[in-house]
Amino acid sequence: MAAPEWPEVGLALSEGRRELVVRGPRPDGEELDPRLYGLLLLQHLDVSGVAGLQGLGAGLGGLRALRSLVLSGDGLQALPPELGELSGLRLLDVSHNRLSALPAALGRLAELSSLKAGANRLLALPAELARCSRLAHLDLCDNLLAELPAALLRPGLHLLSTLNVARNRIEQLDADICELRGLRSLDLSDNNLSEIPYELADCPKLKEINFKGNKLKDKRLEKMINGCQTKSILDYLKAGGRGKGRGKADSSEKNESKEKARKKKAVKRDDAEESDGMEDVNKLVIRVLHVSESPCTVSVKVTPNVKDVRPYIVCCIVEGMNLRPGNALKRFLVAQTKLHDDICLKRTLATIATHDLQLVKGPLLYDARPSHSLKITPLGRKEVKAVDLLQQLQMEADEQRKQKKRQNVTGLHKYLQLLNGKENFPCLVDAEDCVISFPPITNSDKTKIKKPTSQLFLEVTSSANLQACKEVMDSLIMRMAELNKFTFESQEPDSVSGDEAEVTSDRAAVPDPMVNRTSTKAAGPELIVKQVRVVDVDGNLKVVYPAKTDLNLNIDCVTVIR
Repeated sequence: MAAPEWPEVGLALSEGRRELVVRGPRPDGEELDPRLYGLLLLQHLDVSGVAGLQGLGAGLGGLRALRSLVLSGDGLQALPPELGELSGLRLLDVSHNRLSALPAALGRLAELSSLKAGANRLLALPAELARCSRLAHLDLCDNLLAELPAALLRPGLHLLSTLNVARNRIEQLDADICELRGLRSLDLSDNNLSEIPYELADCPKLKEINFKGNKLKDKRLEKMINGCQTKSILDYLKAGGRGKGRGKADSSEKNESKEKARKKKAVKRDDAEESDGMEDVNKLVIRVLHVSESPCTVSVKVTPNVKDVRPYIVCCIVEGMNLRPGNALKRFLVAQTKLHDDICLKRTLATIATHDLQLVKGPLLYDARPSHSLKITPLGRKEVKAVDLLQQLQMEADEQRKQKKRQNVTGLHKYLQLLNGKENFPCLVDAEDCVISFPPITNSDKTKIKKPTSQLFLEVTSSANLQACKEVMDSLIMRMAELNKFTFESQEPDSVSGDEAEVTSDRAAVPDPMVNRTSTKAAGPELIVKQVRVVDVDGNLKVVYPAKTDLNLNIDCVTVIR
């Protein structure tokens, strides 16, 4: 049988690309196109939905520049040990395959921060995974795991913030779970747990837990899990459950603790006038308003068409961002670009879009439409069909390469390959049926932000998962708060006139300064974040952001008021 030749690989070779996306069934999809291993500069590789891959081949280990590798829905039954040679890999997605084990070589991936292995047939995990000290997100849902290896529940994984092992066969959770000091979200729903260790309450950053679907011996705890908030459940565990365990602490110790607390409180009260406003002098203040508190909130309806294209979206409204003074707007646009390159993994994980709320006419529709009929007025350009826009950008990219005599390109041209092979393109459409966003490529000129913009509509979309959208939105809002405080402290004069109000995110911007959090005489202005509901076509809620579990930043310099 002749080796398969995929057109996407041939194009990537001819253009020297650093990203390659191959999706969908292949008539010769039992093995990878061997030419792929010649893309030595490749940083992002996505081979998904091929369904039938017999293996990956030893050549994969030669792609040392890879930062993200997506092999989802390919029918893989095993992963080669050569994966351990990808020393710079940060994201590995092998979900929706037929894997019964993960190679121990994964323990050599020192830079790995996100591992997605859900919807497989995993019976166990390699203990070597605990060596991945930068691991932050671990998704193992829908497998056949009977336990979590004790090696994983060690201080070495101090950055692990999200652990999803829902719908497995886990019968016991080790008390060493408390060693995961960075854990924020834990999902152990639909397992075979009968008890939950009270040590779980010692995880200092834990904000979201899910133990539904387990038959617990403590029926009161089981009832709380089905109806109470995380804090109430953790308080119950901290007390040892029904007054047991640590709830039976020696009374003298309790009295001593109470006395210390009383004295400490008295000292604080005596110094209240002097310290009022001083403790928060360097605080970044973010105030969250519920949907019921913000009547101007725009709703977003999601159609089924986006399911196989780019299914995840979260939105919110931000007020209080001052873009008028000096270079405030340019700094914000630079920050957005940096987030795209870093946490968004060059838009392969998620894409940010920002709009002037006053120019957004709701309700909005998140849809996927044929490339030949989708029209948009891109930032700084005239109205054009999406397919024609991509052709224009490709021609510009080719011209860039010729002029600069190098393979890499800048601007929107870097993201063209993310839509390769798609017949339908994702889009956000307003009430007038105008496309205001075309992720992951560009926004519409109709709703672009300018210096006078005071209310922003923020949108984050992803083809990976909903949690990625939320985490990117958290980071964006945090960065906005920092920039707003910097603008407040720098006291730049307002400069809204003429062409300066027409700055867009596609134009050059000034360097993004570090935020000075020490030299200030007054607290910076607060940002107001208003919830936005995302619903399906029948009006059923899909997601609201920020929910109670969002924006739980646990950062000393940030105060979130709900």
